[in-house]
Amino acid sequence: MSDKPRSSTVRALVVVAGVGVIAWRVVRGRARDARGGGGAPALAPRAARPLTLLVTAHERIADGVVLIRLEGHDLPRWEPGAHLDLVLPSGLVRSYSLCGDPEDTSSYTVAARLVADGRGGSREVHEQVREAMELEVRGPRNRFPLVEAAPSYVFVAGGIGITPLLPMLRALPEDADWRLLYGGRTRASMPFLEEVRKLDGDRGRVTVAVEDEEGRPPLDAFLADLPEGAAVYCCGPEGLMAAVTERLPEGVTPHLERFTPVLSADGDTEVEVELRRSGRTLAVPAGTSVLAAVREELPNTPYSCEQGWCGTCQQRVLEGEIDHRDELLTDAERGDSMLICVSRARNGRLVLDL
Repeated sequence: MSDKPRSSTVRALVVVAGVGVIAWRVVRGRARDARGGGGAPALAPRAARPLTLLVTAHERIADGVVLIRLEGHDLPRWEPGAHLDLVLPSGLVRSYSLCGDPEDTSSYTVAARLVADGRGGSREVHEQVREAMELEVRGPRNRFPLVEAAPSYVFVAGGIGITPLLPMLRALPEDADWRLLYGGRTRASMPFLEEVRKLDGDRGRVTVAVEDEEGRPPLDAFLADLPEGAAVYCCGPEGLMAAVTERLPEGVTPHLERFTPVLSADGDTEVEVELRRSGRTLAVPAGTSVLAAVREELPNTPYSCEQGWCGTCQQRVLEGEIDHRDELLTDAERGDSMLICVSRARNGRLVLDL
């Protein structure tokens, strides 16, 4: 091939690549705009490929809480509020908020609380993950971003809910107006308590509420006289987030990070699911996930977290109105696909490309 055709080919490839980058930025911007600036987060694109990282720390930092540090090279950057999916030795996928330094491209740090009556993921993290072990990770992704340049910030954390808020506190400008209410059942169970106090610097911006010492967190007093335009962030048990939301003035929407999927206000009802390519129609009872029903018929249907976090069970929807209950899919993906582990149908019927 002569130099002239080769140069033309290279120029054409550069143009096509540039158009692709521009198109992606436009789509991402539209998705962010469509979500708005209230409680709905802007979503970063999912990582193109999983990473295999080395566990270099696995240590107990509070009662029932372990800190895990995973090291690699030139790791994707992240922003406060982002989380990471860990693929555990059993194949289970669990998501944890990143709580280290976003500028550190050599390691990721997460913390996990043991849920004794959970489905086994947290127990595996505590009992089977060890230093010198390699783990596959996916992400980071951010569904809980920090709003820039808000007039003031109000944070409420319950227990392990401090993890996504900690990098936010570190990232705020020195002169930022912020306050934090950090609650826990016992002082020994509250991770990063001393670091939170150091970030405050004896300025009185942090309120620590230990339930076995002082009772429930003083939400009424803490949320009274909320500054105009304040960005309110809350992470913790569902009851805490509901209590915070109820106490906010009309028109103030909190930014929430949930540990479990959002339940529909209408509750579960029976759903009819047609599997178009398989030629089967299923009746999915209330209380049974679409994923569970589908796997009864198609056992090889992929899945992992069963919480709407990892995206493994994403399926294309051919017909039907989707009741999305995840916080993972982008606006574009929500148009014609769903995570069948948590989402259902609004009109009682779905047709899946399965």
